[in-house]
Amino acid sequence: MKRDIARELYRSYRSGYKKKKEIADQERSPNGEPEKISNLINELVQNRQWRQGIAEGNLFSDWAQIVGSDVAEHATPITLFEGKLTIQTSSTAWSTQLRLIQSELLKTIRKSSPGALVDELVIMGPHAPSWK
Repeated sequence: MKRDIARELYRSYRSGYKKKKEIADQERSPNGEPEKISNLINELVQNRQWRQGIAEGNLFSDWAQIVGSDVAEHATPITLFEGKLTIQTSSTAWSTQLRLIQSELLKTIRKSSPGALVDELVIMGPHAPSWK
């Protein structure tokens, strides 16, 4: 059986073989320099609408910097669901203390992580021991 080179070239062209060069050209800035990876990542985050998820992840990972080391030592963010950030404390005294400064703490969190969309804080004390 004979090879039909013309058909093979046509199929490769139709399947996008030649488009690789076009894609590479699009990844360059107007002055011909390659795009910065940070620009490409920012574009990816924006196109896939990941900003809120990243902001929420940063809230959990940067907790100690956001609330301070003293508070972070005794209070841990557990969940963030539908705007409610649940925080668990190491003692009932810390629960009471955080409830007293709850509005200030919420302002600090909103200022430090604006994309996280925290509307309310739910402060819980430590788990009670099981006597069973």
